[in-house]
Amino acid sequence: MAETPRTQYTKNRDGLSIAYQVVGDGPVDIMLVLNAGCLDLTWRDRVSLHFRERLSRVGRVICFDWSGMGASDEIPLGALPTPEAWSEDIRAVLEAVGSRRAFVLAHQNVGPLGILFVALNPERVSGLILVDSCARRRHADHYEIGLPDDVVDGYVATLVEHWDSDEIWKPQNPSRRNDHDFLSLQAVNLRLAMSPSMAKAAIEWLSRVDVRGILGAVHTPTLVLHSDQHPFNPIEFGRYLAEHIEKAQFVTRLGTENFLFSADEGNEVVDRVAEFITGAPPAIDPDRVLTTVLFTDVVGSTELANRLGDAEWLQLLARHDELVDREIERGRGRKIKSTGDGMLATFDGPARAVRCAQLIAAGMRHLGLEIRAGIHTGEVELLGADIGGISVHIGARIAGLAGASQVLVSSTVTELVRGSGIEFEDFGEHSLKGVPGVWRLLAVKN
Repeated sequence: MAETPRTQYTKNRDGLSIAYQVVGDGPVDIMLVLNAGCLDLTWRDRVSLHFRERLSRVGRVICFDWSGMGASDEIPLGALPTPEAWSEDIRAVLEAVGSRRAFVLAHQNVGPLGILFVALNPERVSGLILVDSCARRRHADHYEIGLPDDVVDGYVATLVEHWDSDEIWKPQNPSRRNDHDFLSLQAVNLRLAMSPSMAKAAIEWLSRVDVRGILGAVHTPTLVLHSDQHPFNPIEFGRYLAEHIEKAQFVTRLGTENFLFSADEGNEVVDRVAEFITGAPPAIDPDRVLTTVLFTDVVGSTELANRLGDAEWLQLLARHDELVDREIERGRGRKIKSTGDGMLATFDGPARAVRCAQLIAAGMRHLGLEIRAGIHTGEVELLGADIGGISVHIGARIAGLAGASQVLVSSTVTELVRGSGIEFEDFGEHSLKGVPGVWRLLAVKN
């Protein structure tokens, strides 16, 4: 391909312009979910060019710049999107190019965003390919393979310090450490992708994204391809992904290099991806999906109904239902059912569920009512217009532990709304009736 593909634009759900390109016209779509860069410059490196050209023989290759980066709209440093919101850039581009289903190839730092998108949108995905990625980068309880905070912080500081230099590319691409044209081009690529301040904020943010809690909800055919010696993406990261994603294939490759720029021109990765795509079984329409469940109910409803009498209580309950329905619609949620003096709703993003619960609680106080709310993100079974499964029970049990006008969430929710501005306080560890294990819960600060 002699010319750079045309850069086009679409809008994401927040109204930001997202730059994207399409290469080839193969029988399947391949969405590249890559780290920060600048679309137009990507094609000036012979290795990256070769990789994309070879991949375009397998399928139609779709590339994009994340919101806040490259040719896409800028975003404020203090208002980075939530994981769910940033992953929505993928959906916006797929819709813009008319892709009904695609293979998603997610790389390194942004792998968790790719995982989140796949879990939330199984009907849009034919397969998931994770290259040198992770479910979480930093060390945490029950995640001893994570990197210590001082290692991650030191790495981020070094990157930012050398953002205007080509030095940061040498350790990751030793086979091209003397290729001065490549090093110079990548230095320019990073500067056009984002400023040092934005780089610090984004990389720090990405280092704290944690999708361990949703790996079990990924039923899409998955290939985990991981380098065996990468200094910042240890092989244990890839092994963890493969062990926790249903029927994932785990394949190691030799070396430390970023496959997009390695001396073998990404041939091994293309070969593995091509084999995976052409040999993948037909996608099955999902009857289980990842979603966020919200339960609410009125505190002290029985006593209040007895005090008010049937007629006045039914009038108040009708106003309750009207307010609940309005806030669910505003939050782009779906009301599943009423539960007498409460309701069950689902949302495709936990931040919207939390804000909806807060608005419902505030509105109820104006009616002289107080509600309790419980929120959990997990996999549910689709049962016609209803839903079922362990995640529904978890959400209900969490709601039952909440106090008046209190919104309680599972720890999974807090990880997925990081950067949203929503604040939490620890509510301790609890056993949930009928649910295995001990669950850490957090209360949303008003």
